[in-house]
Amino acid sequence: MLKYNKSNIELARALRKQMTPWERKLWYEFLRTYPIRFQRQKAIDNYIADFYCAKARLVIELDGKWHYTAGQSRLDVQRTAELKKMNLRVLRIANHEIDIDFRGVCLKIDAIVQNAIE
Repeated sequence: MLKYNKSNIELARALRKQMTPWERKLWYEFLRTYPIRFQRQKAIDNYIADFYCAKARLVIELDGKWHYTAGQSRLDVQRTAELKKMNLRVLRIANHEIDIDFRGVCLKIDAIVQNAIE
């Protein structure tokens, strides 16, 4: 079981209720019914991952335009490095990928999960 900061639990619950349109689409149109369990807004260490699959040890982060600013980009690199130290794989998906190639995004996630559990 992954460690987590208990003070993030309430924030994670609030974020589940305030998902972005891209998070909602990925959750309700794919991950929610995926045969291998995913969790949304999962507290991991001092972070809250957008989506997490324990069986595949996969964190999925959806990145909006603010993730491409210099400051946020540095924080994202640091966050990814910390999660990788926990033996987690991090898949970053730009929001516009959800808009332009949703099927491709789903196929990519499926391939990563299937490869991880084999």
